[in-house]
Amino acid sequence: MAHRLVWVLLGIGCSAGTRAPSPAAAQVRPGIEVLLTDSAHLIAGKRLGLLSNHTGVDRLRRRDVDLLRTTHDARLTVLFSPEHGFLGREDRMGLPDSRDSATGLPIYSLYGGSRSAATSALDSIDVLLVDLQDIGARYYTYIATTVQLMRDATRVRKRVIVLDRPDPVGGVTVQGNVRARVVDPDSAFSGFMPVPMRYGMTLGELARLANDVMVIGADLVVVPAAGWTRAMLYDETGLPWVKPSPNMPDLESALHYPGTCLFEGTNVSVGRGTPQAFQVIGAPWLDPAAVLDRLRADSLVGVDITATTFTPLSPTDGKYAGVALHGLQFRVRDRARYDPTRLAVALLVAMRAVHPAQFQFRARSFDRLAAGPELRTAIEAGRPATDIWRAWEPDLARFLELRRKFLIY
Repeated sequence: MAHRLVWVLLGIGCSAGTRAPSPAAAQVRPGIEVLLTDSAHLIAGKRLGLLSNHTGVDRLRRRDVDLLRTTHDARLTVLFSPEHGFLGREDRMGLPDSRDSATGLPIYSLYGGSRSAATSALDSIDVLLVDLQDIGARYYTYIATTVQLMRDATRVRKRVIVLDRPDPVGGVTVQGNVRARVVDPDSAFSGFMPVPMRYGMTLGELARLANDVMVIGADLVVVPAAGWTRAMLYDETGLPWVKPSPNMPDLESALHYPGTCLFEGTNVSVGRGTPQAFQVIGAPWLDPAAVLDRLRADSLVGVDITATTFTPLSPTDGKYAGVALHGLQFRVRDRARYDPTRLAVALLVAMRAVHPAQFQFRARSFDRLAAGPELRTAIEAGRPATDIWRAWEPDLARFLELRRKFLIY
């Protein structure tokens, strides 16, 4: 197994408490900047491929594509894109191969394009660069795309360099249930590794973990994000927020996403088609007051919940388009104490109790998000939320031990 880190000596502290410091005070540099200013020797004289999208930018929002084409003795020859496409605007399946309109470079879609063509394109490069902004939750597909292409690159003996970025929701807290075993990312594109719902790791760290537990054997180099420390959340980095996907409008949504994403596997809306995606949940039949009345105080730590109404407009999940929904809205009050995965389970338990006829699991989708049927069957069996949470603790402890050797920061 070949892991390599490119280190820079740049330490930045983070403030205590829940209020973020002024972004002007932070000095985090994403991996693309570190590569071009401190580690250009890694790409000098090389033909480059780049797996990225609209999040692959520097602090001034300049695209990796343009920076790499105009910097150093290297030649960018091919692009690869993940879910949502190279521009990050699509929220549908089957995205075709295309070309970058500014440079004319071919873009091989790894979310619907020709897999054989993408694999063949690796023959024309010396080094594969990866620059994607992960969101810090198991459901996102960017790490699966990274691992798929990393395996393909390893088969043809190409080095893989991950240009790292911060975990937006921090690198300290881990929460939720843990997938019991590794599965092939070709068959489980979302949540294929033995990680919890919120894993507290960067994409570079996840790539290191995958390289080990999946025995990929990649010649893997991670260029760290300089100045990021594990306790930093995204609004403490000074980096501009670029929506990692169309329905991830801001950090507030990202903080709830490790929990509220589970409702994607139900007949409850998560606010797609509104500006508050993953900050709200709702349905035409939902009784917010009755659901709130069933929640225990231990599930409400660090979060404020209010009754609301919202109307999804052209939601990409197809749920309740144009229908006024009764719902709940979440707002983080204490980042350090809030556990969105516990809250989500408590809400699922309460919602099923209040609305036994109306509330429905979409079993295949829910089980994929929950890494198996165990969570769904426990809720269907009427188990209390606290019992479900406690059952997670041994696996979380084992994961914390496993992840230790892959941490960079």
